[in-house]
Amino acid sequence: MNGSAHNAPSVLEMTLKRGPAGLGFNIVGGVDQQYIMNDSGIYVAKIKEDGAAALDGRLQEGDKILAINGQNLDNLSHSAAVELFRSAGEDVHLRVQQGPNLQNGPTSSRADGDCSSAFGTWTMYTVVALAVIAAGFMAYKRLHVNPRASRGPF
Repeated sequence: MNGSAHNAPSVLEMTLKRGPAGLGFNIVGGVDQQYIMNDSGIYVAKIKEDGAAALDGRLQEGDKILAINGQNLDNLSHSAAVELFRSAGEDVHLRVQQGPNLQNGPTSSRADGDCSSAFGTWTMYTVVALAVIAAGFMAYKRLHVNPRASRGPF
């Protein structure tokens, strides 16, 4: 060995008992709202304090949820994954790929029982706003060419 450590992500099986506030974590991802580029997986975005997941202690922010009650989450939309969580029952079995804590995603993401698409909408508005600003700048540049250069030689 060369002394470098290469740790493959570990897969963990766990069962969480749904509490009064659900399972106690927010999810992001899906084929329609990728959290990580070129990965349509479902990820844990936030663990809610005193929720079922926090009390259990094994699930961490940044973990990828591979399956719910044996149902694989590959190639699901975000809303389909949320529906699986909603209909999973009181005791929810999860297969989770533990990974590094990811800090590049949204912190105010959807709860396990909330299917709003605020993050996707926010992203869309940001892209549209940037496109409008860029188009306006390009139009301004076209209309306001260097005035001295347009008058001819002096």
